Amino acid sequence: MNGTLQCSLLDLASGPSLAPLGGLDRIELAHGAWIDVLPGWLTGADDLFSRLTKVVPWREERRHMYDRVVDVPRLLCFYPEGATLPDPMLTKARHALDAHYAAELGERFVTAGLCLYRDGSDSVAWHGDTIGRGSSQDTMVAILSLGTPRALLLRPADGGSALRYDLGHGDLLVMGGSCQRTWQHAVPKTAKPTGPRISVQFRPCDVR
Repeated sequence: MNGTLQCSLLDLASGPSLAPLGGLDRIELAHGAWIDVLPGWLTGADDLFSRLTKVVPWREERRHMYDRVVDVPRLLCFYPEGATLPDPMLTKARHALDAHYAAELGERFVTAGLCLYRDGSDSVAWHGDTIGRGSSQDTMVAILSLGTPRALLLRPADGGSALRYDLGHGDLLVMGGSCQRTWQHAVPKTAKPTGPRISVQFRPCDVR
């Protein structure tokens, strides 16, 4: 890992714990999409970040891009439905999300995708999570960010200016409604020196 994590002052004071989800701020977007945002949902997040960097079996991937195969610019690990998550705090986080969104979502979050952005050269391009039901149905994707804050950008899929959220140190952002079909999101590269970040994406069944 190339970057060095700069710890949050809040994280130095306590171990990992979850704040109540009643503090979520919902932002209505165009075309039936919305996001919920809760900065610092997980306090002591840097402890969890350090554990995950060591215990998760991170892997590199290569994917077809147009007429060639390229390296995916981040490390990945996916935990399918029924798999044991790599830390009990992630299980607690998923249970809290299930309890909060049960009536609105109508199902549980069952998978967890983890991405490790090692430094500013790691990124993810504009996309929606449209493999599976996200391409035709409203759904939710909950993102827990650990480590150094990085910009998460969102923009309408049919064009328009982007929204920016700098997420890290236990921040939570949930994309809901039609967000995966009608909006796109990205984590752009940055030339500024930056430490590593882990993104944990909780999803319902058949949403990728």
